Amino acid sequence: MARADRLERMDRRREDAESEYREALIAALKVTAAGQWGLFGHTRDKTHAAKAAPLLAPLEELAEEIEGLRERLDLEPFALHAEFLAQRGPVNAHAVGEPKQAQAWLEKLQS
Repeated sequence: MARADRLERMDRRREDAESEYREALIAALKVTAAGQWGLFGHTRDKTHAAKAAPLLAPLEELAEEIEGLRERLDLEPFALHAEFLAQRGPVNAHAVGEPKQAQAWLEKLQS
């Protein structure tokens, strides 16, 4: 019974962490949609990266915790974080800007 209780508590913590991650991501996306670049890392501008660092740090910490919990619970990787990571990095000159990309993400997450 103790093992079942421990797994249940672990799963509840995973759910809470995933909810916290979603809230932190939405907050970061709102800042980016308002015009602050750096969250998606589309440019190599060090100023943008420095401004985005406080937005990215909690996301990375939560994602690490979530991945550990999911692994111990034998669940699939955390899809939202994987999708976010896939959207980060340099893009070509014709790509949508970070504020517009953030707005699209907000619409998707809030629907």
